[in-house]
Amino acid sequence: MQPGSYLVKVTGPRATEHTVEVPRGLSESVAGPGVSDADLVRESFLFLLEREPNTSILRTFSVEVIEDYFPEWSAEMSDRLGDESPPRT
Repeated sequence: MQPGSYLVKVTGPRATEHTVEVPRGLSESVAGPGVSDADLVRESFLFLLEREPNTSILRTFSVEVIEDYFPEWSAEMSDRLGDESPPRT
């Protein structure tokens, strides 16, 4: 695998493998400072699997194309992975 590329294996009755690319800097721009590419890929796959079966997910893609199919992806990744500061009192 090349830098910025991740192999995702989904198990189940119909196991699949997916190669996902993460452009440099995308993880932090989507979800905030300190978010790793691996975390973005993991949460993105959980997001996709909540919406469609693994057999419907593209086998090779760049992670930002998820937003073409699911416009809420970026906001959802920010909510799931973003830095949560403690509430002010």
